[in-house]
Amino acid sequence: MIYLSGANMKEISCRPDTGYMLTPMNDSGGRAMKGTLWAADTGCFLHPEQYTDESYLAWLKSRSEYRSRCLFATAPDVVGDAVATMEKSLPMFPLLRAEGYRAALVAQDGLEDLDIPWDSFDCLFMGGSTAWKLSETAYQLAYEADARGKWVHQGRVNSWKRLKAAAVSGYDSADGTYLVFAPDLLLPKLNGWLDVLNTQMMMDLKNKET
Repeated sequence: MIYLSGANMKEISCRPDTGYMLTPMNDSGGRAMKGTLWAADTGCFLHPEQYTDESYLAWLKSRSEYRSRCLFATAPDVVGDAVATMEKSLPMFPLLRAEGYRAALVAQDGLEDLDIPWDSFDCLFMGGSTAWKLSETAYQLAYEADARGKWVHQGRVNSWKRLKAAAVSGYDSADGTYLVFAPDLLLPKLNGWLDVLNTQMMMDLKNKET
């Protein structure tokens, strides 16, 4: 399990299971350096008026030096609306791949009712309303994505309970604002959570191999 944060903390780069969730709006220009994992998000959820496909692709191009450590780059989405999200995302998937990034579909409410173009993207980013994202339907979509070899990510994970549930359900990574408001106090807690989860996952893997 990898946890990505928008908090600007150099300590995040000290662990292999933490990294940054960056948008064109919160990128300070150097946080994806020194081997740190990161992922790219459009930022259109919080700043729809500032987003354009062209500016997002230009930003990704400017970060191409670090793209080998980028877990995925999201396509634009519309909160709570899978149909509108698919309309915006489909044209962007090949453009993200052309820049050398793994294209991520941000799953929204109602995705289960659509004909999902699995071959068009590389990561399923579980967004949507909280109720939908934590529903059995969403977990089934995450399971199918994993079975198809996609990276599976859950957004807005800000508690031990939510992080543990994501790990147990097979998510590869998660992100949240947990560290943003009290980073010095909360980072040791997050590190402890990841130690427990990833130690247990390694033990389970060894047990399966034997």
